[in-house]
Amino acid sequence: MKNFSYAAPRTEAEVLTCLSPQPGETELIAGGTDLVGLLQKMVVTPERVVNLLDVPSLNSVEELDGGVVAIGATVTLDVLLAHPYLSPYPSIRQAIDGINSMQLQCQGTLGGEVLQRPQCWFFRDGRGLTAAGGKLAAEGDNRYHAILGNQGAAKFVSASRIAPALVALGATARVIGPDEADEKFIPVEQLFRTPRHEGERENTLAANQLLTHILLPSADGLANATYEVRHGEGPDYPLAAAAAALRIEGGVVREAKVVLGHVAPTPWVSTPAAETLRGWMIDANLADAAGEAAVAEATPLSNNAYKVQLAKVAVKRAILRAAGLETGGF
Repeated sequence: MKNFSYAAPRTEAEVLTCLSPQPGETELIAGGTDLVGLLQKMVVTPERVVNLLDVPSLNSVEELDGGVVAIGATVTLDVLLAHPYLSPYPSIRQAIDGINSMQLQCQGTLGGEVLQRPQCWFFRDGRGLTAAGGKLAAEGDNRYHAILGNQGAAKFVSASRIAPALVALGATARVIGPDEADEKFIPVEQLFRTPRHEGERENTLAANQLLTHILLPSADGLANATYEVRHGEGPDYPLAAAAAALRIEGGVVREAKVVLGHVAPTPWVSTPAAETLRGWMIDANLADAAGEAAVAEATPLSNNAYKVQLAKVAVKRAILRAAGLETGGF
């Protein structure tokens, strides 16, 4: 591990003063479940590590006007799992429950989970996000890599288990920096991007910006669920996942959003799957058709064609679960 300085600010404004505008010079730490391993392997080599746990404003869950729920970036996952304000959002709780590790749930934070770095073994081996222009992933062991959005050099999959649910729900991110007066609210979907070269990260935050809160819109009347296809019941990452948010009136789907996880470099919004659902009553056949639509444009790599079927199943099961036609937690 490379030596670094350590800062422990106590306010959001103090955090911003600790951040360098140069990418890679500063890293943020809260639970540390992801960053510590990256530091030990020297995948990241910052000059300074900034601890966020002493900033009280980042560790709160509040209900705002209009039924909006604001969650601070350092709120731990176990708190969210049990919090009454999260009851209308089973898709989030199901994603957290799927982590299935008390240690990771108690130590991991919302901000850290959403912005965690890719699990791609080429990246974790220090070969970068685009791994020799994508050749390593294209020609090497790519069994867990992307089947959608993988036409460029980046072929990893977005690591967050909660992000698909947040995107499906229409959640918003509060981002501040580089100055204290700089504050913006953006859809969570816009936090993610597919890097085109090694100079870009997988998120859109500048080096001197900070994600402070996630704001959940009122879920009144919005059925939602997450479904993950996993190896087993351990804390391993899913092979494919999907989140669905549906507004059903008179038994008919009026609004729908379907987002796939762990199949693309970003949480993958499937417009074809949503269009398949709108104006129809949910049943197994319709959910299956939506799953087919979600993977119709998949371009699997040499060793991961199996993920196409898993993604289709994840979409189908998430839709049925959201509609109350399949049970499965919360």
